[in-house]
Amino acid sequence: MSPSRIPLPDLDHLTDEQQRVANAVASGPRGGVRGPLRMWLYSPELADHAQKLGEFLRWGTVLEPRIAELVILTTCRHYTCHYMWFNHVGHALKGGLSQQIIDQIKNRQEPAFGKSDEAAAYAFATEALRNNAVSDRTLDAVRALFGERGAVELGAIIAHYHSGAIVLSLSDIELPDGTKTCLPP
Repeated sequence: MSPSRIPLPDLDHLTDEQQRVANAVASGPRGGVRGPLRMWLYSPELADHAQKLGEFLRWGTVLEPRIAELVILTTCRHYTCHYMWFNHVGHALKGGLSQQIIDQIKNRQEPAFGKSDEAAAYAFATEALRNNAVSDRTLDAVRALFGERGAVELGAIIAHYHSGAIVLSLSDIELPDGTKTCLPP
């Protein structure tokens, strides 16, 4: 680990409050404390709120997993967040996103979408990430497909994974396979 990076909290030496949050995370659908949640344990209150929001955005949103994971991968790629990319490719495939679209996002190519909901969600994510705003045209398309709730939840997914990417950049985290990178520069 680089001496300038913040080390991951040692899960065997947590404060009582950190342990309470870690136990809540591990007993939920994630099954363990990894990635940004582990870094957020430095602030147990933040970790507690973030894990609840993340759980909702992964498993409680009105959006299909295919759409949510498309937006997550688009956000991960925007920040070149290797750890989250590595962990979400499988979820995206399981949710029904094609390998071709995943590869195009990975290689910073404009995906060739065959489904209008994927094209609209991708446009929403890329505009939000590049411009810090979404055009009326893109918002109208997203609202027509996902409603106001879906549009708001798309924005929240981007914001949540943005936060995770930033906090992971503070550490020198390894991927689960022991490597450091999985995305091209």
